[in-house]
Amino acid sequence: MDTGETGIEFGEIEPPSDQARSGAIALHDKLVKPAGSLGRLEELGVWISSCQGQAPPRPFTRPRVVVFAGDHGIARKGVSAYPREVTSQLVGTMLTGGAAINVLAAAAGAGVRVVDMAVDTEESAMRSIGEFKVRRGSGSIDVEDALTDAEVRAAVNAGRKIADAEVDGGADLLIAGDLGIGNSTPASVLVAALTGSEPVAVVGRGSGIDDNTWMRKAAAVRDALRRARAVLADPLALLRTSSGADIAAMTGFLAQAAVRRTPVVLDGLVVCSAALVAEELAPGARRWWMSGQLTGEPAHALALEQLDLGALLDLDVRLGEGTGAVTALPLLMMASRVLAEMTTHEQSGVSGPLSS
Repeated sequence: MDTGETGIEFGEIEPPSDQARSGAIALHDKLVKPAGSLGRLEELGVWISSCQGQAPPRPFTRPRVVVFAGDHGIARKGVSAYPREVTSQLVGTMLTGGAAINVLAAAAGAGVRVVDMAVDTEESAMRSIGEFKVRRGSGSIDVEDALTDAEVRAAVNAGRKIADAEVDGGADLLIAGDLGIGNSTPASVLVAALTGSEPVAVVGRGSGIDDNTWMRKAAAVRDALRRARAVLADPLALLRTSSGADIAAMTGFLAQAAVRRTPVVLDGLVVCSAALVAEELAPGARRWWMSGQLTGEPAHALALEQLDLGALLDLDVRLGEGTGAVTALPLLMMASRVLAEMTTHEQSGVSGPLSS
């Protein structure tokens, strides 16, 4: 779609296949089990079939996690339990395979890619992942824009290019992850703006902040939200004002995945804030997304409600990095294999239910 004054155009978002959805529902009714007895696993398998356009669905062969890393100027206002330099330190840990997302993704059979969009460092380790880097850090969104017009466009387009590269490289399932000290503050602002919520309703404990830090964070969200509401009608202006290059890139990534008819498992608050904006930029994109998890962040629940997405798991995984979404990945594998590998009543010779 053409977003008019934004200057960013996404291709038409085609919905997942109704024909494949109907075929998957019919197939479930033939399998050697009572209809509906596998609960949400059945719903999940039907969604996978509709995304792939076939029933039974194909097993996933190349799920990919892309972690978008960036620092945020608002972190200087004391809104996080951790210092800003932790972002670059954690990126380094990811690159050597020692972060939580590396461990969980390996267990779930997914690959991990890290992209430096706005980490506030020029360390040599970052240069290998900095092809799309927009800037170091961002503006402090309580008093200034996060990005310039040119920077937000560059970030959104970077996300689109990354999605295209992953799909062209064979990815059949995508997960966006976030990494950045202070990033739950801009995410909360975006959710509050797009759901019409007040600051007190969206500010959570993030990285485990104490009461004084929570009050600073609430004040920062309050001030940033005033600025965000002034540009609410323009999704790109909202990203410019209130996000950061990492969140803007995630927005483009999620929208383009839907353009490319590739299913996405959403993670926590930060990713879901980008998803809200992506749905504004590319209406209908949300039909290609599934929420992997629910966290304790109040803004996350508000975002999922706005997107009309139910979470697969509720394990209170609030680390970010894509960890909650990856934790749900085995459920998708199971749901697709049930449809592909279970036998039918006819094939097995097992009698079906009695007719009334």
